[in-house]
Amino acid sequence: MEENKEQILEEETTQDESVIDTEETASETENTEQDSKGADKKSEKKKLKAEKKDKENKLQEKVDELEDRVKRQMAEFDNFRKRTEKEKAAMFETGARSVIEKILPVVDNFERGLGALSEEELKQPFAEGMNMVYKQMMTELEKLDVKAIEAVGCEFDPNLHNAVMQVESEEYESGVIAQELQRGYTYRDTVIRYSMVAVVS
Repeated sequence: MEENKEQILEEETTQDESVIDTEETASETENTEQDSKGADKKSEKKKLKAEKKDKENKLQEKVDELEDRVKRQMAEFDNFRKRTEKEKAAMFETGARSVIEKILPVVDNFERGLGALSEEELKQPFAEGMNMVYKQMMTELEKLDVKAIEAVGCEFDPNLHNAVMQVESEEYESGVIAQELQRGYTYRDTVIRYSMVAVVS
């Protein structure tokens, strides 16, 4: 009887141990499966992150490229605008100079005509009208920044004056302008017509 009890106990112990071994093996298998699943999930997450980062990098590259293109076009447009403004200013200057050069002989004729009249004749209505027109013309030229070049009594300056003759003078020293034969003018600080002068020798 006792031997049977011991045998039954041994069998139960062996069965318990085999059950425990089976359970441990099952749990180890489960753990291994979980670990592999976790590893798969991690690698999938990494892959997704890498893909996302790659997409972001590509988008950033595209944005940078477009930004660079816009900046270049803006710079080109700015250069075009400046160039156009310069060309317009140059065209205006050329046109203005051309018109002023054509008006100056008319001014000369007014001055000659008024200079040839006597004091009595200058009081006549016709002469007064001529004088008013002349003054108005000179005012408009001044508004356009056209100025007469000073000559008589000034030292000869080849940048402003054109000496056509030399004269003797007791009033002025050598190198000084004694007579103005034709008045010169500047337009915005550039000479539009040189003064024709006689210089003391």
